[in-house]
Amino acid sequence: MRYRLTFMTGLAVGYVFGTRAGRERYEQLRACAQRLAQNPAVRNTAESAALGGREAATKALGKVRPLRDKIAQRESRSAAEEDDWGTSNT
Repeated sequence: MRYRLTFMTGLAVGYVFGTRAGRERYEQLRACAQRLAQNPAVRNTAESAALGGREAATKALGKVRPLRDKIAQRESRSAAEEDDWGTSNT
């Protein structure tokens, strides 16, 4: 409940300050964000971060795939074996 109240208070304060700042301030912030997004250094950093993420995902997939195959083999072996544990064969 405390977190919900804190969130709602923050939301209300943000709304009040946002409405007081008005459209002009919004346009200034938007223009600043566009300049930042078009900055070559920022774009290069974003592209290299995306490339690093793709490489990490490829490595992870390479490690997970053999594990997935081993699990599938074990499951197929255990399904083929009959489980008599806890049953009476008399």
